[in-house]
Amino acid sequence: MALKLIQRRPLLRQLGIQRYPPVVPLCSTRLLSSSPAAQPSCVACLCTSASRCIHKQGCLKLQPDSRVRSLATIVREPSFVASSSVGLHKDSVPRFRLTQLHRPTAAEEQAFQQRLENCSSSRQVFKLLRTVEIISDTMAAAALHRVADLEQDGNALKDPAVLQNDTITALCSQLEQDSGRLTDAGLVSALLACTRLFLDPWSTLMVRLVSESQERLDGRQMSVGQLCSLGQAMLAMEGRGSVMLDEVMEQIQKQEPAQWSLADLQAVYRLLQSGVGVDGKYRDLLNAMHTHAVTVTYRMNPAAVSGLLSALVTLKQTQAMPLVISLCKQAVRHIPHFTDDELSLVLVALMHFGHSDHYFVEAMERYVPKMAFTSHPETVTKVMQFFSRRNILSPAVFDAVAESFVYRADDYSTSQVARQIVPFGKLGYVPPNAGDLFRKVESILRTRFSHFQPRMLLNLLHACILVERFPVNFVSKVFSSFFLQQLEDGGTKIDRVVLAQLTQLYMTLKLECPFYEGPRLLSKYRIKSFLTSGHTVESPVDVHLYHSVKSGLVDLLGARSYFGSRVLTPYCYTLDVEIKLDEEGYVLPASHEDDVYKRIAICIDGPKRFSTNKRQLLGKEAIKHRHLRLLGYEVVQIPFYEMEKLRNRTSVVEYLHQKIFPHSYRLSW
Repeated sequence: MALKLIQRRPLLRQLGIQRYPPVVPLCSTRLLSSSPAAQPSCVACLCTSASRCIHKQGCLKLQPDSRVRSLATIVREPSFVASSSVGLHKDSVPRFRLTQLHRPTAAEEQAFQQRLENCSSSRQVFKLLRTVEIISDTMAAAALHRVADLEQDGNALKDPAVLQNDTITALCSQLEQDSGRLTDAGLVSALLACTRLFLDPWSTLMVRLVSESQERLDGRQMSVGQLCSLGQAMLAMEGRGSVMLDEVMEQIQKQEPAQWSLADLQAVYRLLQSGVGVDGKYRDLLNAMHTHAVTVTYRMNPAAVSGLLSALVTLKQTQAMPLVISLCKQAVRHIPHFTDDELSLVLVALMHFGHSDHYFVEAMERYVPKMAFTSHPETVTKVMQFFSRRNILSPAVFDAVAESFVYRADDYSTSQVARQIVPFGKLGYVPPNAGDLFRKVESILRTRFSHFQPRMLLNLLHACILVERFPVNFVSKVFSSFFLQQLEDGGTKIDRVVLAQLTQLYMTLKLECPFYEGPRLLSKYRIKSFLTSGHTVESPVDVHLYHSVKSGLVDLLGARSYFGSRVLTPYCYTLDVEIKLDEEGYVLPASHEDDVYKRIAICIDGPKRFSTNKRQLLGKEAIKHRHLRLLGYEVVQIPFYEMEKLRNRTSVVEYLHQKIFPHSYRLSW
């Protein structure tokens, strides 16, 4: 059992680590250094060598007189059998003891956990530890986890010196000395907490915990939750190539997910999400977990719902749509109770899977007006992105965000500013406070123009023109060679979506701002067609709806040759149908180029050109209609919801006649 770990970790032998720690005499002091040469110890990370220390932080500078540093005094009661409880004496220096007579009750552990969660600094955690007389090993591990929660900053600690605190060094020393007496839950939780504090994997403490964990793992008595904690720890220490991690996953796969508790299910999802389940691994296990999860979503709290949705996104479980739908239904109940981070995860997941239902939207419409002024700016931004991505126009949500933007935008990042304004342009919605809103946008552009990423800035300015707000004061900078070179992003060609936005921005100024006399967009940055692969500027026609209209036009005009289809104009727009008339109002053949007095642009607007919940054109379709009229076309809109009411071919012909030629009579031919 333990022999396997020793063979895999030769340093264990070098350190001379025994299965059980030697008995420490009463009130004796254990030195941190375990080397005969008495190498200097790293107090911050409990290392046995200063060359191996906390990841990416390094050891704190050792003072000349601290080459050998002692931990807190360890006191044992020889008259009692040791167990997994740690006693904290209310001394100025923390001292610990293990005793079977004073193990905390479940209620005491729960109360301690609640007090831990209320701690907002490591100092408060240490103060709390000094106020309790007895703590269990799981309570000690929970304290280490709370310190990690408060001190973690990416892949390092904010202040590595926190590990020099007498309380935490004494706690770690006791865990090291009595690793063999810890419960399974306390052992793996303590090991995981140490990895979160970035302790040296080869320190005596870590090696003892890993050695003991290997022996417990070989015994195959760990619960699913404990296996997951061990797996998380080994993933942090050794990565996906860890042999112990493979053993953990082997034992998890031999169990039946349908028998797991909700906590176990969440733990396995978190472990797989951490990197174990990437690249399509453990597909059968995941499918079994999805099947079980659908049956228990009704019992999930806000943290469970958001965590599970986040895991499905990370693991790219596109086939798990029944589970996504079930989680979305459960999320409706929790919307007022989600934290900002949890709500953001839910919205990101629903955008990723392309799902929403009207109950979720209605719940958001009730909640957003209450949270727009108080929630984290990124959460408000995610709300707007969700409605934008799903093409859902909600005046209640947009008005609340527009109002909060006026008061809070100075504290937003430039990315958050752009991502909150872009949905107004995409949905073509002008809020009641549009004047104040766009004055605030202009103020931010004036003071922080250079802070915007080039493409984010272009998205913002393009969104403004979609709702007839023209950024004339800033276009000269956008059309400058310097800005255009920034868009090229390291010498690569600008993609067609960006070129389409630049071209439409330039066209808007020429058509709607004739007073503009600033620099022009160079011809090499203009395109000939707005129909790009991303359909960002113009949408293709709905094929089914187009064929219905085409058949009706053939009957109305008498021949297919009297109208053109999908006609690319010299102004970059593509007309779904074009009809040419002479000066007397007669229809000319589509191929006729001379004596054209009037052109009719028929816009066959399918469902994708409207918001999903209202009959309002998207911003890019509204600006197309507007520009075509300015270019001299008579625009006739054929919306899908009017065509759907027509029952037969005759009614289609009569409808088209009234729409296209409302003031003329049709002779039968």
